[in-house]
Amino acid sequence: MLFRHADALWADYPELSAGALHATGIDAIADVAPRVAEYTSRAMTRLAGASESAFPEVLAWRRAFSRMGLKPTQYRCASESLLRRLRKEGELPGIHPVVDLCNALSVAYGVPVAVLDVDRISGPLLEVRQAHGGEHYTTFGGGTEHPAPGEVTFADSAGRAHARRWTNRQSGHSAVGEHTSRILVVTEAMHEGGADAVPELLKTVAEELTAHWPVTTASAVLTRVAPEFAFGDQVPPEAQRRA
Repeated sequence: MLFRHADALWADYPELSAGALHATGIDAIADVAPRVAEYTSRAMTRLAGASESAFPEVLAWRRAFSRMGLKPTQYRCASESLLRRLRKEGELPGIHPVVDLCNALSVAYGVPVAVLDVDRISGPLLEVRQAHGGEHYTTFGGGTEHPAPGEVTFADSAGRAHARRWTNRQSGHSAVGEHTSRILVVTEAMHEGGADAVPELLKTVAEELTAHWPVTTASAVLTRVAPEFAFGDQVPPEAQRRA
């Protein structure tokens, strides 16, 4: 399978820093609570000094959302929503060990981190691109929506949308669950330090996954000149660029 950002997105958002990681061997029984506590504590310390709305990472995504024609305080990137919830409630909800871990890393780094069940994605291509209008998006409640033409989404080869408004909301169809064993982790940053944050975050994700699961991982930092990440059982190791 191939994951990539469309050329048009790199042209419209040259400040984008992105990375992807594939892991095989995930289950729902790992105890990640101590690490989640460590990363959320790091975020809480930062929130004690300023609201998430003042974070450079969040402000950069707000600017990107404004350029997409969205109201940034109505539609928030995933990391801002998680930080906002953490600030108000003091903790993040428990969903699944790997999701909990990646949510905690998202608030610690201040950037969106998406986790998708690879077996729920129709290959051979998953592309972050503008919607055509016919894509199908499944809500967490089981309903169906259609991203408007031009809306940025994660679209697979079957025309299924795995996100709404880029980093605003993931799909219930490819959400990680009890039977998930293969995941794709995607992190995207728009702020000035994103080029440094993304590879560091990918490295941390890989380290945490291998510490809690008997996983095999491969990852890549994506750029405008090298926008593709090939992953899966049939991909030779030399085709999987490691971060």
